[in-house]
Amino acid sequence: MSDFINYACKDSIGIVTINRPEKRNAMTGVMIVHFLDTIRDAGESGEAHVLIITGSGGSFCAGVDLKEVAQVSNGDAGLPERVEDRDRWWPAVECQIPVIAAVDGLAVGMGAEITCQCDIRLVTPTAKIAWNFASRGLVPDSGAGTWLLPRLIGVQKALKLMYTGDYLCAQEAFACGYVDRIVDASELLPEAIDLAKSICRSSLFSTRKIKRLVYDGLELERDDHIRHSKAALEACFQSNDHREGIAAFLEKRQAKFTGT
Repeated sequence: MSDFINYACKDSIGIVTINRPEKRNAMTGVMIVHFLDTIRDAGESGEAHVLIITGSGGSFCAGVDLKEVAQVSNGDAGLPERVEDRDRWWPAVECQIPVIAAVDGLAVGMGAEITCQCDIRLVTPTAKIAWNFASRGLVPDSGAGTWLLPRLIGVQKALKLMYTGDYLCAQEAFACGYVDRIVDASELLPEAIDLAKSICRSSLFSTRKIKRLVYDGLELERDDHIRHSKAALEACFQSNDHREGIAAFLEKRQAKFTGT
């Protein structure tokens, strides 16, 4: 495990912390690899039912370390070679479990792309998110800004942010629906954990299915999406979690889901 990418899991909640505060958590190529591996492993382990991604030292992630990029001859900064490797391009989207971004301070470039990939975003009042790729002669590096962002906040707003590289401040991010809520820095992680606990009370079998239906549905025609929904619903009817959910309701108790 990289010293700069920390992971801990407690009570079914995994927390990934980008931990390079002296560089505002800017990512090196090695860090990116460890980050991608950590997100994938957390989603596959079965130990975590919800994942939180955050940064240390008052920043989320200031993007890719540009000093390292300047030294890389092909300039790819560790990007995956194959388009088919979706978990390497959009790790938070492809992660099997719900993912929450807890954003304090800067989330710039790759940092902004990571927030875009997360299912739910919480920010502090000092959070500033920017897709500043055009000022570096680039397009958003993971493709999340050009695919997911317009779907989240609308084409006009997304294009303005990407054309100009302007910061999306906390209040504006909340107003346009990009973030779920604004919380004080001291409450950011506790609030994210409380939200994760709330999600953990739901069926992991169901939340996994819901996540895939939503993201896959962005690419599907209506009838294809309905077919996928039907298959997911049929699988749910056969699941232990569905039987437990019904039993818990009838017995007036909290369900004890197993994710199966």
